[in-house]
Amino acid sequence: MAVEIERKFLVTGDAWKSGTPTRLSQGYLASSKDSTVRIRLAGDLAWLTIKGPTVGISRAEFEYEIPATDAQQMLDMCEGAIIEKTRWQVSYENLIWEVDEFFGENGGLVVAEIELRSEDQTFAKPDWVGEEVTDDPRYANSNLSVKPFTRWNSS
Repeated sequence: MAVEIERKFLVTGDAWKSGTPTRLSQGYLASSKDSTVRIRLAGDLAWLTIKGPTVGISRAEFEYEIPATDAQQMLDMCEGAIIEKTRWQVSYENLIWEVDEFFGENGGLVVAEIELRSEDQTFAKPDWVGEEVTDDPRYANSNLSVKPFTRWNSS
């Protein structure tokens, strides 16, 4: 079983834009507190990802490459809004940070994630890494598809 161990932070400034950008579209076929089933499309590449419940900052993750044409059709079947973002991969202190710059109804939100080998792994934070939001469920992409960032103050 694959395990994802991830921490998430808000981003300040734009020094992170030195990385490599990839435009992503992703949607959720199913989402609950116990699991998510996600479709992600990046140009001609696509993946089906199944994630289990989060315990601490870890969760089971299974990811499978699928044909991009299938992914496009599956995105049409997703619940909630499709997440549109550009992902920047930024190397810092021998680790890769993934910075997601969101668009559409999540426009204005920029979040950095770092995947770790263990929950207690120490790491250095770049200057552009701000407040940690790992434990705030609003920042989960599955939740952003249901209640986008631009609507947080309207309810």
